[in-house]
Amino acid sequence: MRTPLDFGETHPWTHGYNTPWPISGRSAGGLVYPQKKDLSMIRLSRMLLGAALVVGAVASTAPVARAAEPDKLLPADSDLVAIVNLKQILDSEIVKKYALEQIKQVLEGQDVKKLLGDLGLDPLKDVEKIVAASIETKFGNQAEAQYLLIVHGKFDAEKLFKTAEAESKKNADKFQLVKDGTTVMFKVQPDNGQPPMYATVVNDTTVIAASEKKLITAALAADTASKPTVLKKDLADLIKKADEKASVVAISLLKGKLDEVKLPGGGNLPVKLDGIQKVLPLMEAVTVTVKIGANVNLDVVIGMKDEDSANDMRNALDDLMKQIKPLAQFAGAADPRLKPLTGILDSVKTSSKNKDVIMSGKVAGDDIGKMINPKD
Repeated sequence: MRTPLDFGETHPWTHGYNTPWPISGRSAGGLVYPQKKDLSMIRLSRMLLGAALVVGAVASTAPVARAAEPDKLLPADSDLVAIVNLKQILDSEIVKKYALEQIKQVLEGQDVKKLLGDLGLDPLKDVEKIVAASIETKFGNQAEAQYLLIVHGKFDAEKLFKTAEAESKKNADKFQLVKDGTTVMFKVQPDNGQPPMYATVVNDTTVIAASEKKLITAALAADTASKPTVLKKDLADLIKKADEKASVVAISLLKGKLDEVKLPGGGNLPVKLDGIQKVLPLMEAVTVTVKIGANVNLDVVIGMKDEDSANDMRNALDDLMKQIKPLAQFAGAADPRLKPLTGILDSVKTSSKNKDVIMSGKVAGDDIGKMINPKD
């Protein structure tokens, strides 16, 4: 196993690290897992990249508190961005009340605890925010998207590298030290035939992973560039409109991407989606905002081609809600855990303004408690 120095690299030392390893060579420690867990970051990225459409089915816009700024490491040709303020979520009242103890129990597991100790990482304290970007995103088929995953927090780069290096020595077929030009990074090869993932440490506050080496190299260049990366104008404008304090924000440019997407239908489906299917190709963008505190507020704005298509989408969503509500009542009667669904659906409001369709919904903290632990 060769070290970055064996490659003859001359990377500058930065951020005061007193270590023989160049910053880009410390890479995947914060992201590399033992053999059975090496797919977790890929799965996480896919979950994040799909969030806009999944959450968008039930959510809408809320008043913006403070505008967000695009992450400087985002690829210039990104068309989908998801931002997860992990620390804010973990500090929220709902998570502390209903999920924090379970999370701690998982982290206290013998294997996980040892791995985190080797990495010098406490996910509950050290990870601030996760940003995922997709390039040339495709919906409705099995094509693999190009992606960049950016993790901001506090990292011990030396421990990250040493752990990743040790793993590469034990599993050389799956973990390798590779180069893209003069950039050194770690390559993680899944054992299920999926494409590899590449990762590195940018500095003591940022770790990145990507589907291609060139995306890692571009992100490192963007980190030291004198000017920020110029994103697609429509995407940059939507990011700047987002609330930077929201728990989750997912933004996707959809123009021309849903033309071939077919929603499920037929007699086996309890609801009819014909109205939404008709206007689906006219969707141009979607912005999803999730705010987690004492309650969960789910918000979405759907940008349509024109005002007429916005009205059609609003009517189609209203019709869908009318179909779903009786099903929710039936489900609540059959299962006490689902009783709050009726009230949750009643909170969903739909409107349209110019080319935008706006929906808003709320899940009360008490309702979450009832679904987790019904008493009646």
